[in-house]
Order: sequence, then structure tokens, then C-alpha cells
Amino acid sequence: MSIEERLHKVFADAGAEARLHAVAVGAEPPGTADSARSGVGIGADEPVVIASVFKVLLVLEFARQVAAGQLDPRERVLVTAEDRLGGWGTAGCLDDVELSLRDLAHFTMSVSDNSAADLLMARVGVDTVRLLARELGLDRTRIVGGPREVLRTMLAEVGAGDEQEFAAVYPSLPAERLRRLSALDPLRTNASTPREITRLLGLVWRDEAGPPEACAQVRDLMGSQVFRHRLISGFPDEVVVAAKTGTLPGLHIEAGVVHYPDGGRYAVAVFARTLDLATGRAQVDAAIGTAARIAVEYLRAADRRKGV
Repeated sequence: MSIEERLHKVFADAGAEARLHAVAVGAEPPGTADSARSGVGIGADEPVVIASVFKVLLVLEFARQVAAGQLDPRERVLVTAEDRLGGWGTAGCLDDVELSLRDLAHFTMSVSDNSAADLLMARVGVDTVRLLARELGLDRTRIVGGPREVLRTMLAEVGAGDEQEFAAVYPSLPAERLRRLSALDPLRTNASTPREITRLLGLVWRDEAGPPEACAQVRDLMGSQVFRHRLISGFPDEVVVAAKTGTLPGLHIEAGVVHYPDGGRYAVAVFARTLDLATGRAQVDAAIGTAARIAVEYLRAADRRKGV
């Protein structure tokens, strides 16, 4: 069974399909004949919805602006009721919260705080995030906006006036109608390809995505993520994973860098989709970790065979 067949089977057994790419950090650019250098994957160049994985680019742009002296990371921001989107961090607070820009970045990455991400996006500018993607050669990466923009399209498309009405209407909507939501369509929302996401991670980990201090900040913040049910679930305790999740109805996503004790580092991006539109599927989340481990072990074995 080929590596691609093995990866497909992991997700098929979990009731899902996926697009995936894994590559050694520090590897040569994709396109070489050596699979251990160009990486391994399934559908690595197909468009995928990236959901909250876009926050890696957002926080990278913030860190670059701080390094350039364009932003003061200690600048204070008030998160009010109008800013709340529901969910983790300040997004779920009942009262107004004041914190710094750098703490907005922390909550954006550590708990995927949507309110924090929106306020950070407003401060750094959506156009600069788009320009950053172009600068880094992520030509197939599209950023349409932050979490509020994605939510706005979902509300409009189901005819809901606010989040509460959406939550009430959502369970009664036919699955086919929900699958047509623009938030689930890579041609109409924040999107990229698995290979471009691992390229982004490789650039950050090699200090090639901006000033070294900016790249280091992104690495540290990805290492602070609290969610441990996807990529990290497939690896033993001595392996360290710094990652960012993404979740939407029927979409289970995570991208990150896996650090082995021997110094090996591997960027992995996994985008799993299920026929049902649940956001919680433990079997699929576990499959993300299993598939990531299989892909990384394949790369490590290829390197060993070549004496790398």
C-alpha cells in the first residue's frame, strides 16, 4: 500500500476525506524529485478552506509591524459587547475586557479567540495581511476577512439576524443548504492549499517570513495553543507540536510544526471534511494526528535511507 493509500484509509475509516501535506522544515522548495524534500501528501495542491488557520498570517503581520516599530504591542484595546462573537477567550466574556495588542495576539493563537482576532485585524489591516501572503509567495492563499466577515456571510445566507437566531435556525436547515454556505467553499472564503500552508510554516520556522523576532513570536504563540486533540494526539510525549486549529461545520483542520528530540522538524497541514456537519468528531480529530504521524514517519524513514 502506497503512502497516499495509507493516508486516505486513515480518514476513510474515520468517515472523512482529507487533504494533507507534510514536509521537513528546511527542505528544498517543492518540485524536486526527492519526495523527502518536496514532502508527501494527498491533494496537497487542491484549494481548501483554512478557517482559523488564517490567524497564523494575521499574527505574523502583527509581529512584523511590531518589529518595524509601526505598532506598540502594549497599546490598550477595549473588548466590548459589540465585539463579542461567542466562543473562547474574550469572545465569550460577559463583561468588557481591556488588554494589550500583544495579549490579543496571545488569545488569537492560544484559544483561537475570534473577537481578539477581529480587533487585531482591524488594527493591522486586512489589506496588509493580503499583501503579506503575496510577499511570501502564497499565490493561492486568499484572505477575504476576519471571523466577523465569515460570520456575517453565514448569517446572511441562512437569513438570520444575529448569532442567537442562527443557532436556533441552524439545526433545522437541510444539510445540502448548509454545504452551500460560502464559509465552507474555498472559492469564496479564506482559503489556501495544504502545500502553501506548510510553506508558510517553513518560512516562519526558518526566520524567512520576516524579522527573526517576529518569526520567533509566531512560533512561541503557536506553541501556546491549548487544544491537543488533533495533530499532537498522534505523537509520543517527547515530540513537541506547535500548531493552529481551524473548525467549521464539517471541517476539522490543523496545521503546525512537529519537533523531534533529534532535531527533526516537520511542517504538517491537514484539512479533513466529513459528510455530516458536526464540529465535534473525536474519531476524525484522532485521524488527523494518526495521518500526520504516518506522513512524518515516512519522511523520516526516507531521510534515514539517504543518510540525511
